[in-house]
Amino acid sequence: MASVALTTSVNLGFRSFATSNHRISSKQSPPLNLNRSNSQHHLRSSSSYTSNLTPRLPLLGLKSPKRNLNFSVQASAAVVPAKQDPAPAPVPWQGAAMKPLLASIATGVILWFVPVPTGVSKNAWQLLSIFLATIVGIITQPLPLGAVALMGLGACVLTKTLTFAAAFSAFGDPIPWLIALAFFFARGFIKTGLGNRIAYQFVSLFGSSSLGLGYSLVFSEALLAPAIPSVSARAGGIFLPLVKSLCVACGSNVGDGTEHKLGSWLMLTCFQTSVISSSMFLTAMAANPLSANLTFNTIKQTIGWTDWATAAIVPGMVSLIVVPLILYLIYPPSVKSSPDAPKLAKERLEKMGPMTKNEIIMAGTLLLTVGLWIFGGMLNVDAVTAAILGLSVLLITGVVTWKECLGESVAWDTLTWFAALIAMAGYLNKYGLISWFSQTVVKFVGGLGLQWQASFGILVLLYFYSHYFFASGAAHIGAMFTAFLSVATALGTPPLFAAMVLAFLSNLMGGLTHYGIGSAPVFYGANYVPLAKWWGYGFLISVVNIIIWLGVGGVWWKFIGLW
Repeated sequence: MASVALTTSVNLGFRSFATSNHRISSKQSPPLNLNRSNSQHHLRSSSSYTSNLTPRLPLLGLKSPKRNLNFSVQASAAVVPAKQDPAPAPVPWQGAAMKPLLASIATGVILWFVPVPTGVSKNAWQLLSIFLATIVGIITQPLPLGAVALMGLGACVLTKTLTFAAAFSAFGDPIPWLIALAFFFARGFIKTGLGNRIAYQFVSLFGSSSLGLGYSLVFSEALLAPAIPSVSARAGGIFLPLVKSLCVACGSNVGDGTEHKLGSWLMLTCFQTSVISSSMFLTAMAANPLSANLTFNTIKQTIGWTDWATAAIVPGMVSLIVVPLILYLIYPPSVKSSPDAPKLAKERLEKMGPMTKNEIIMAGTLLLTVGLWIFGGMLNVDAVTAAILGLSVLLITGVVTWKECLGESVAWDTLTWFAALIAMAGYLNKYGLISWFSQTVVKFVGGLGLQWQASFGILVLLYFYSHYFFASGAAHIGAMFTAFLSVATALGTPPLFAAMVLAFLSNLMGGLTHYGIGSAPVFYGANYVPLAKWWGYGFLISVVNIIIWLGVGGVWWKFIGLW
């Protein structure tokens, strides 16, 4: 017996309906005939046949005239059973990764029920437990970072540890918004082709090796550092768009397995060196003047722009040279040399032709924004206001659309989790936990009876690595700088020497995490480096920086009479 598949399609003028797999069998196998008359149809085929019968049916649901359609099909062969459709694949779990989620919750619950130390308020201890649970969640990522941070804020409000206004207070802080605006600038930078144009220029000059390309970016950023007092603005508004364009131009993209070709190393290098350049000049980071002000209030000595630069220039230059090289060795790009790259870049530039209208608008807007970042102090225009002005120009001219801004999910995710951490860390300070920690450390170190060099070394390490609990350099300086400087001075450390070392470290410690300084969420948000590697290499480079700044720097500071 044979199996015959008959498909009948009925045309309704604007759509068709089909019924399929009508299986008819017969013991004989003469030719199959289909002769259509008023009421009967005969089919001709040896095994299967597809017929389109198009009775004229009204378009809007009216019934068609009744017709008797009869088919007779004969064939001789065995019947083949119909194939069963495969079972639908199970829908994958779209929710949280349960093990990391349980680890995060367990951290908070355990700490919540630990007896509150003497001198710490109940609210402060509960907030610490939620903060650490959130940090564990951010590290293990049971959900996207923004979702984890939002759950942390929700826990604060639910437990009455923070009011709603307090929990969401940092969404009015300018730094998270400046970071988000940087991603919008990057969109225009790449969309217009200006990023590619500048990237090809860099490649044509320095692109014969990945290391040379990296150093060209590192020292370009260091040259701009004293003129732009916001590391978030430098990193996000200028260098993130450029670095992303370079990565794309060199075939290193996120999500397709080519991250390690160039992007992973370049992103991490530019981030780690941004904290070094911020430490080299009084005007290279917004919180540096705060360190100088607290120094004067505590020890009555002034740190001027020249004093700062003179003390930092030697260890800073050594770090700018050594750190990219170390990362190149331990976290290398897969493509290390490309002798043909400069020639290819020049060819690409020739194909691009002259700058387009949108490129010119983007370049002019960038110059306007950077100019306001440099001279904004004299004009009373802060960094985030300058960025908003620049974005407004891009939106009005259509270089970037608001729909594209809304589509920058990384920008909004970063804004959410960074603002959440700033709020929680800020209230840890307001609730007195940070001052309690500082006083405890001071009593402990002071009671050891060590020489000032050893005591100061312990203070430096505690000051530096306590930055894991801070999402802002300014918050850390405001909370701990005065206490640690006072103790260091009391233990015999030369006052100005102690103040400047703590001031330099207040920048370098930002390299520990993906939230510790304004440039961190900018470069991490590009998604070229996994979080575990970001933290791991952050800790390793922190050790390198401490050795360079206290070792090479210590010799230099002795030479210039700082101690």
